Amino acid sequence: MDHSSDEDTEISDSEIDDYEGKIYARLMSGDLKLNKNGENYICPFCSSKKKNYSKSSLVQHASGVSAAPNREAKEKAVHRALFKYLKNGLAKSPEPGSHATPVEPQPLQNRDEKFVWPWMGVLVNVPTEWKDGRQIGESGNRLKEQLSHFCPLRVIPLWTFRGHTGNAIVEFGKDWNGFRNARTFESHFAAGGFGKKDWIGKKNQGSELYGWLARAEDYNSPGIIADHLRKNGDLKSVNDLAKEGARKNDRLVANLANQIEVKNRYLQELECKYSETTASLEKMMGQREQLLQSYNEEISKMQQLARRHSQKIIDENQKLRSDLEAKMNDLDVRSKQLDEIAAKSDYDRRSLEQEKQKNAIKSSHLKLATLEQQKADENVLKLVEEQKVCTLAPVI
Repeated sequence: MDHSSDEDTEISDSEIDDYEGKIYARLMSGDLKLNKNGENYICPFCSSKKKNYSKSSLVQHASGVSAAPNREAKEKAVHRALFKYLKNGLAKSPEPGSHATPVEPQPLQNRDEKFVWPWMGVLVNVPTEWKDGRQIGESGNRLKEQLSHFCPLRVIPLWTFRGHTGNAIVEFGKDWNGFRNARTFESHFAAGGFGKKDWIGKKNQGSELYGWLARAEDYNSPGIIADHLRKNGDLKSVNDLAKEGARKNDRLVANLANQIEVKNRYLQELECKYSETTASLEKMMGQREQLLQSYNEEISKMQQLARRHSQKIIDENQKLRSDLEAKMNDLDVRSKQLDEIAAKSDYDRRSLEQEKQKNAIKSSHLKLATLEQQKADENVLKLVEEQKVCTLAPVI
């Protein structure tokens, strides 16, 4: 028996019960095994003393160590677990740990046989004792640890106002794995001679645990076991569950098919909307290109007209400037002629002065007109430059 992994750890007095439960579960599951020397046993927790004990003396040894006040908390816990195992677990099968070995169930003969569902096992003859005015026995967690090889979800001890009835219900998963675990649980007890038939047939059942898979007979019979089964389960056959599963699968497939159809319709609607939006966008982009092209063409025409008009104005102004210069030259010549005439004749000087003044006024007006014409030419040239800039940067 290998107990070395726990030897280096210590526990407190408050942890004795929990540690006892762990060791007891390992003993019941077969993880820890008693070493035998012929017909005698060796205490697995007193490694320094390889003393041989008969079963009764080993029980006495375990009881004495667990009750000794001068022993360490761990020693008390492991010997209490050993004492409980010798009194309960070891007596339940011909060989130690045999109850923990799963037995493969036989193929199901009748698929219409009614079982309690969710799958439940019945556990009877759970050890109890009278304490403080009522019957007490193993807790559900302790029993679950003992049956851990069968993967129960939980174990529910059945109680009345008198206390623990010595019966318990073992709950398994609702699926087919749970059913297999429940049948393995039943096959294990039946193989060891502790099934339902053995429980009914034996006059003296002793202190062994008996267990089986709950069926219609258990469900419909009177008593606290049947009351719990009826309250928490229904009768269903393997065929019933298979048909129910098939119906659920059919509904699921139909529901999924309907969802796929709805999503396909929605996808088609999205594709139509996408096509409409794309066509509308392409149309708008085409119209925009046409508008931009028309706008640029119109701007180009306006610029060409402006350039021609400006050139015409420049040409006309140039002609006017030439005319003004010619007239100014004529006036200068006329003024000189008048000066010459005035020098020859004082008689006409006064009238000549008047005519000179008139010519001076006309000359001043012509100079002003020339300045105005020059300003107009500058404005036209500025306008032409602006038109050139617009021509170099058409709208896109």
